[in-house]
Amino acid sequence: MSTTTSSPATEHVLVRASDAEVLADGPGSLITLLTDSDATGGALTVNRATLRQGAAGAPPHFHTRAAEMLFVLDGALRVLAGDEVLVLHRGDTFLAPPRLPHAFAPAPDSDAEVLVVFSPGMDRFDYYRLLDRVNRGEASPEEIGRSARRFDNHYVDSPVWREGR
Repeated sequence: MSTTTSSPATEHVLVRASDAEVLADGPGSLITLLTDSDATGGALTVNRATLRQGAAGAPPHFHTRAAEMLFVLDGALRVLAGDEVLVLHRGDTFLAPPRLPHAFAPAPDSDAEVLVVFSPGMDRFDYYRLLDRVNRGEASPEEIGRSARRFDNHYVDSPVWREGR
Protein backbone atom coordinates (compact mmCIF):
# COMPACT_ATOMS: atom_id res chain seq x y z
CA MET A 1 0.00 0.00 0.00
CA SER A 2 1.13 3.54 -0.70
CA THR A 3 1.10 6.22 1.92
CA THR A 4 0.84 9.80 0.71
CA THR A 5 1.73 12.47 3.22
CA SER A 6 1.11 16.14 2.56
CA SER A 7 2.55 19.18 4.26
CA PRO A 8 2.34 22.84 3.29
CA ALA A 9 5.73 22.64 1.51
CA THR A 10 5.86 19.11 0.03
CA GLU A 11 3.99 15.97 -0.86
CA HIS A 12 5.65 12.62 -0.99
CA VAL A 13 4.86 8.96 -1.51
CA LEU A 14 6.36 6.33 0.75
CA VAL A 15 5.97 2.61 0.10
CA ARG A 16 7.44 0.37 2.78
CA ALA A 17 8.75 -2.92 1.42
CA SER A 18 6.70 -4.77 4.02
CA ASP A 19 3.51 -3.09 2.78
CA ALA A 20 4.00 -3.65 -0.96
CA GLU A 21 1.53 -6.03 -2.59
CA VAL A 22 3.23 -8.94 -4.40
CA LEU A 23 1.44 -10.80 -7.21
CA ALA A 24 2.32 -13.79 -9.39
CA ASP A 25 1.45 -13.33 -13.06
CA GLY A 26 2.94 -16.64 -14.19
CA PRO A 27 5.41 -19.35 -13.25
CA GLY A 28 8.64 -17.77 -12.02
CA SER A 29 7.28 -14.23 -12.31
CA LEU A 30 6.39 -11.87 -9.47
CA ILE A 31 5.20 -8.27 -9.63
CA THR A 32 5.69 -6.05 -6.59
CA LEU A 33 3.31 -3.09 -6.70
CA LEU A 34 5.11 0.06 -5.55
CA THR A 35 3.01 3.09 -6.48
CA ASP A 36 0.17 3.68 -8.92
CA SER A 37 -0.89 6.87 -10.65
CA ASP A 38 -3.54 7.74 -8.07
CA ALA A 39 -0.82 8.13 -5.41
CA THR A 40 1.50 10.19 -7.63
CA GLY A 41 -0.99 12.68 -9.03
CA GLY A 42 -0.70 10.90 -12.37
CA ALA A 43 3.06 11.42 -12.63
CA LEU A 44 4.26 7.79 -12.39
CA THR A 45 3.31 4.18 -11.95
CA VAL A 46 6.07 1.94 -10.55
CA ASN A 47 6.47 -1.78 -9.95
CA ARG A 48 9.27 -4.29 -9.55
CA ALA A 49 9.35 -7.40 -11.73
CA THR A 50 11.14 -10.50 -10.45
CA LEU A 51 11.67 -12.88 -13.34
CA ARG A 52 13.22 -16.29 -12.76
CA GLN A 53 15.12 -18.12 -15.48
CA GLY A 54 12.63 -19.39 -18.09
CA ALA A 55 9.78 -17.08 -17.03
CA ALA A 56 7.64 -15.86 -19.95
CA GLY A 57 7.89 -12.19 -18.97
CA ALA A 58 5.81 -9.56 -20.77
CA PRO A 59 4.76 -10.52 -24.30
CA PRO A 60 4.99 -8.04 -27.20
CA HIS A 61 2.74 -5.05 -26.58
CA PHE A 62 2.61 -1.27 -26.71
CA HIS A 63 0.98 1.60 -24.86
CA THR A 64 -0.58 4.65 -26.50
CA ARG A 65 -0.44 7.10 -23.60
CA ALA A 66 2.70 6.35 -21.59
CA ALA A 67 6.38 5.59 -21.96
CA GLU A 68 7.63 2.48 -20.15
CA MET A 69 11.09 2.48 -18.61
CA LEU A 70 12.92 -0.68 -17.57
CA PHE A 71 15.89 -0.44 -15.21
CA VAL A 72 17.72 -3.72 -14.62
CA LEU A 73 18.43 -4.04 -10.90
CA ASP A 74 20.09 -7.44 -11.22
CA GLY A 75 20.60 -10.23 -13.74
CA ALA A 76 20.08 -9.94 -17.48
CA LEU A 77 16.95 -9.00 -19.41
CA ARG A 78 16.05 -9.76 -23.01
CA VAL A 79 14.06 -6.84 -24.49
CA LEU A 80 12.16 -6.33 -27.73
CA ALA A 81 12.41 -2.77 -29.10
CA GLY A 82 10.31 -2.62 -32.26
CA ASP A 83 12.00 -5.21 -34.51
CA GLU A 84 15.26 -5.37 -32.54
CA VAL A 85 16.10 -7.70 -29.65
CA LEU A 86 18.50 -6.36 -27.02
CA VAL A 87 20.07 -7.84 -23.91
CA LEU A 88 20.28 -5.53 -20.90
CA HIS A 89 22.44 -6.15 -17.84
CA ARG A 90 22.49 -4.83 -14.28
CA GLY A 91 22.44 -1.04 -14.34
CA ASP A 92 21.11 -0.75 -17.92
CA THR A 93 18.05 1.37 -18.68
CA PHE A 94 15.62 1.00 -21.60
CA LEU A 95 12.78 3.38 -22.49
CA ALA A 96 9.91 2.37 -24.78
CA PRO A 97 8.07 5.50 -25.98
CA PRO A 98 4.32 5.35 -26.61
CA ARG A 99 3.36 3.08 -29.52
CA LEU A 100 6.71 1.24 -29.71
CA PRO A 101 6.12 -2.53 -29.59
CA HIS A 102 8.21 -3.96 -26.77
CA ALA A 103 8.49 -7.09 -24.65
CA PHE A 104 10.81 -8.40 -21.97
CA ALA A 105 11.83 -11.63 -20.30
CA PRO A 106 14.90 -12.88 -18.47
CA ALA A 107 17.81 -13.51 -20.80
CA PRO A 108 18.60 -17.19 -21.38
CA ASP A 109 20.27 -18.81 -18.37
CA SER A 110 19.54 -15.77 -16.19
CA ASP A 111 17.15 -14.34 -13.65
CA ALA A 112 16.24 -10.65 -13.80
CA GLU A 113 15.10 -8.04 -11.29
CA VAL A 114 13.63 -5.01 -13.04
CA LEU A 115 12.23 -1.68 -11.92
CA VAL A 116 9.35 -0.77 -14.27
CA VAL A 117 8.22 2.86 -14.48
CA PHE A 118 5.38 4.31 -16.55
CA SER A 119 5.22 8.04 -17.23
CA PRO A 120 2.79 9.61 -17.16
CA GLY A 121 1.30 7.26 -14.64
CA MET A 122 -1.58 5.04 -15.65
CA ASP A 123 -3.81 2.84 -13.55
CA ARG A 124 -1.89 -0.43 -13.85
CA PHE A 125 -2.31 -2.16 -10.51
CA ASP A 126 -5.75 -3.56 -11.38
CA TYR A 127 -4.25 -4.90 -14.61
CA TYR A 128 -1.54 -6.73 -12.62
CA ARG A 129 -4.23 -8.06 -10.27
CA LEU A 130 -6.11 -9.38 -13.32
CA LEU A 131 -2.94 -11.17 -14.48
CA ASP A 132 -2.62 -12.69 -11.00
CA ARG A 133 -6.25 -13.90 -11.10
CA VAL A 134 -5.69 -15.46 -14.54
CA ASN A 135 -2.54 -17.16 -13.23
CA ARG A 136 -4.56 -18.61 -10.32
CA GLY A 137 -7.38 -19.76 -12.64
CA GLU A 138 -9.87 -17.26 -11.17
CA ALA A 139 -10.25 -15.27 -14.42
CA SER A 140 -10.00 -16.15 -18.10
CA PRO A 141 -7.20 -15.06 -20.44
CA GLU A 142 -9.90 -13.47 -22.64
CA GLU A 143 -10.44 -10.88 -19.91
CA ILE A 144 -6.90 -9.64 -20.52
CA GLY A 145 -7.71 -9.01 -24.18
CA ARG A 146 -10.94 -7.24 -23.30
CA SER A 147 -9.06 -4.96 -20.90
CA ALA A 148 -6.66 -3.57 -23.55
CA ARG A 149 -8.29 -0.16 -23.87
CA ARG A 150 -8.90 0.31 -20.13
CA PHE A 151 -5.29 -0.48 -19.19
CA ASP A 152 -3.67 0.84 -22.41
CA ASN A 153 -1.95 -2.49 -22.96
CA HIS A 154 -2.21 -3.57 -26.59
CA TYR A 155 -0.73 -6.96 -27.52
CA VAL A 156 0.92 -7.46 -30.92
CA ASP A 157 2.59 -10.29 -32.79
CA SER A 158 6.37 -10.12 -33.17
CA PRO A 159 8.03 -12.78 -35.33
CA VAL A 160 11.50 -11.62 -34.21
CA TRP A 161 10.51 -12.07 -30.52
CA ARG A 162 8.84 -15.42 -31.21
CA GLU A 163 11.83 -16.75 -33.17
CA GLY A 164 14.28 -15.76 -30.43
CA ARG A 165 12.41 -17.59 -27.69
